[in-house]
Amino acid sequence: MTFHQALILGILAVTVTMFLRTPWRHDMVAMGSLLLCVFAGLVPAADAFAGFGHPAVITVACVLVLSRGLQTSGAIDVITRTLLPASAGPTLTIAAVTGLATVLSAFMNNVGALALLMPVSIQIASRLGLPPGRVLMPLAFGSILGGMTTLIGTPPNLIVSGFRAQTGAGSFALFDFSPVGLAVAGAGVLFVALIGWRLVPARERAGMEGFHTGAYLTEARIQEGGKAVGKTLRDLGPVLDAADAQIVGFVRGAHRVATLPPNQVLHTGDILVIEAEPESLAQTLTSLGLTLVEDVKDKNQTVPKTKDLTDPKETKPAAGEGSEIVLLEVAVRPDAGLIGRSATDLLLRSRHGINLLALSRQGQRSIKRLRSVRFQAGDVLLLQGSTDAVSAFSSEHGCVPLARREIRVPDKRRAVLTSVILGLAVAGAAFGLLPAAVAFAAGVLASMALKVTPVRTVYDAVDWPVVVLLAALIPVAGAMETTGAADLVARALLDNIAQGHAVIGLVLILVVTMTLSDFMNNAATAAVMCPIALSTAAQLKVNPDSFLMAVAIGASCAFLTPIGHQNNTLILGPGGFRFGDYWRLGLPLELVVLAVSIPALLHFWPL
Repeated sequence: MTFHQALILGILAVTVTMFLRTPWRHDMVAMGSLLLCVFAGLVPAADAFAGFGHPAVITVACVLVLSRGLQTSGAIDVITRTLLPASAGPTLTIAAVTGLATVLSAFMNNVGALALLMPVSIQIASRLGLPPGRVLMPLAFGSILGGMTTLIGTPPNLIVSGFRAQTGAGSFALFDFSPVGLAVAGAGVLFVALIGWRLVPARERAGMEGFHTGAYLTEARIQEGGKAVGKTLRDLGPVLDAADAQIVGFVRGAHRVATLPPNQVLHTGDILVIEAEPESLAQTLTSLGLTLVEDVKDKNQTVPKTKDLTDPKETKPAAGEGSEIVLLEVAVRPDAGLIGRSATDLLLRSRHGINLLALSRQGQRSIKRLRSVRFQAGDVLLLQGSTDAVSAFSSEHGCVPLARREIRVPDKRRAVLTSVILGLAVAGAAFGLLPAAVAFAAGVLASMALKVTPVRTVYDAVDWPVVVLLAALIPVAGAMETTGAADLVARALLDNIAQGHAVIGLVLILVVTMTLSDFMNNAATAAVMCPIALSTAAQLKVNPDSFLMAVAIGASCAFLTPIGHQNNTLILGPGGFRFGDYWRLGLPLELVVLAVSIPALLHFWPL
């Protein structure tokens, strides 16, 4: 062992230890590892930050932006409503939820796929009388499994593809991961749906939002051509029941009634006063083709300068012009200056540039128009406006901001454009018309130019710690190869365990990668294991693609702990889980992955 080999192995050992035990974020650890390599002369200073221009890093960032567009446009809500069964039993319902998460995460960020499906999964668990964790854990594992099926499904696949390109063999194509990935994901989903969900410990939900505002009263207008046109309240019953919502008032022109007759035919322009939980509000709006009455029509535009001609003092423009339009919940304090006043009294829209979209008042219901309701202490208001305008209003009138709401108001134009842009980017990469990084960067530019994704939110959509982690570890992994340390580790594994058998070596690479991925970031795991996999294949004189694919599969199999993958962490609180709960389903699932992936690898990527 040379000095440089010992040095890089020592730095790598410290890095892995810090990934596992330190409270530092993974990107901080990775950057520290990179700087150590630079100071030690293992990575040339001029190449230290070359990883930030690596195609894998660019592709990850672009996919995150396009995924955000799918989330916020409401495109996924239509798919969810169409594909998820409304009244099936636990096995079929969990199979559908898990399968949908698997499919979505093949083409979008798997954390985003989980975030989209988590609220509806909790509702499904309640309907089925199951602890929420028994739906959430299959959902999380399904979203992780789906990532291994395409090049863009998860960062480890992009890293693996990058290492293949460095060998001179070229990058993997978009669907090169699909034959093995689909076999493994399909077997995993079947196992989880038929048997696995029963292995999840029954825990009480620890809470998802941190506070409960109660149901909102929201005014929604029936659009021309909407599904509610020509229907009666009786006809809408199944849709409302599925979303746990109800119509508590009706406005047509100047007429307002509290009790809507079941046989009342609805027309375009009618306003329905809907009572619904925040999480089911978007589902109700999408299902019935409704729009919020006070919604800002173009969320990509700043609030216009408006004047209320009835108020001689009203001459200033709306606050916060140029800021991002947000949805924010605020609670009315007992000493708030707006108590006893209405949105109309406050000139909420014309003076402050803010729309009142909904109001929650525990245990009380009113059929008054939202703009006429007089506020009381404890009311929770859902406000829409620029960040600056909402903040200024809350401070001036005694409101406490609670949380930004990710309520996806249906927007057909954005949903269609987002889907088309993503489809074209995927097609460009799949058919080899453009490199993946270029295809998805073009998609991001198109979404910005067409205002599908607001320009100010583009950089917020990027998970920068993941980007820094990848960019920092790519040169470190390169040092593993240039110093010969990867060859040294591979030789030790082969001589002591595999003893020259290629299949045993393949199993060993897969198991080691799976084990590391359970305790450290999956992208970091892929970056560490790829040089070792390539060296192992070279010494065995077999197809290196088999071993790279084993790394890709193993890096996407973090099922034993809540820290191995972000999705496992996200369900920890809502599912009421403990650290030791994950292995009960995770360990059998990893055995299923191992049993399916090795034959699939040998068949599709023969040694």
